[in-house]
Amino acid sequence: MMKNIGNNQIHKHQANHNRGKNKRGNWLAVILFRISRRDFGFCLTALFLFCLGSLVWQLNGGPPNLLQDIRYYFGQSTFTDDHGPVAPKVLPFPSRVVYNRVGKCGSRTIVLLLRILADRHQFTLVSSDIHNKTRLTKHEQATLMRNITEIPQPFLYTRHVHFLNFTRFRIDEPVYINIIRDPINRFLSNYFFRRFGDWRGEENHLVRTPGMKDEERYLDINTCILENYPECSNPRLFYIIPYFCGQHPQCREPSEWALEKAKQNVLEHYLLVGVLEELEDVLLLLERLLPHFFFDVLNIYKSPEYKKLGNLTGTVRKHTPSLEALQVLYQRMEYEYIFYNFIRDLFHLTKRKIGLRSGPRPSRHHYNPAPRAHADEQDDDDAGHN
Repeated sequence: MMKNIGNNQIHKHQANHNRGKNKRGNWLAVILFRISRRDFGFCLTALFLFCLGSLVWQLNGGPPNLLQDIRYYFGQSTFTDDHGPVAPKVLPFPSRVVYNRVGKCGSRTIVLLLRILADRHQFTLVSSDIHNKTRLTKHEQATLMRNITEIPQPFLYTRHVHFLNFTRFRIDEPVYINIIRDPINRFLSNYFFRRFGDWRGEENHLVRTPGMKDEERYLDINTCILENYPECSNPRLFYIIPYFCGQHPQCREPSEWALEKAKQNVLEHYLLVGVLEELEDVLLLLERLLPHFFFDVLNIYKSPEYKKLGNLTGTVRKHTPSLEALQVLYQRMEYEYIFYNFIRDLFHLTKRKIGLRSGPRPSRHHYNPAPRAHADEQDDDDAGHN
């Protein structure tokens, strides 16, 4: 009797166990049944993409962008611990540009454009407000160059400063650009700007030259030239070449050596040196050569919004000296004109290489540099003599 009871309990326990197994089997069957073909295909696709990504990663020696995007989406993970750091941001080439702008050669026009472009194209623009310190000691040169190299890339740094030789200090050199203009036109623009300012307000010249006496402010330019006043004589007239010759003391004196050194530096260190008389072509070349910085610059320059700003930068009360005074100026600025013609020829050569064609331009004697209308609009720099 007891034996039969024990057997019944065993059979009952086995039956309950079998029913539990059947329930679990039915639950699994329901789940498998509910998985549609679409879900099954999705799983297979995901598995295929994972395998393909792994294959690409192994063939290229690094993880595919898809895996990096997934990591960034989900935040911190052990991905970098397993596979090393993520590749750094790809920078444009070149990513470091220096514009050592020459005084009274349209640089404020370019800086206005650069402020718009920096906001559009997301590059760092550093425009120094130091206008009257173009010559630096060796210590000042080294400090400035180190500061420039620490600017977040891509960057464009601009300042009125004579050429800095980065390689001499064993510092990686940036790309140089610049713009010059007819030397006599540059001198006239500076002469009247220091005295009477520009269209932003005639009172601004009082801020720039507060110590200038009235007899100097209203000095007739013909008298200044013909009577050989210091402002209208060398070395003050020897202005453009030192920006390209560099920081050597000999670069400050009119000489064949300074001229040739400036030419050499242009050929070896400058991507482009344009001429202000052909500003639109300069902007077009900058857009071609440095698209990350200057893309669409010509359209911005021609836009009505920009013209409202640019029209305020023209020098006021400017007039042309007598023919006799112009001839004297040209003789005193012989080296400046040799350099200007060298730059203009080099600029035209670059235009031909790029495929730009210059239209016919009226010939112009050096001793009669009648300003053109569009060039007058660019008399806009803050730099004076040093």
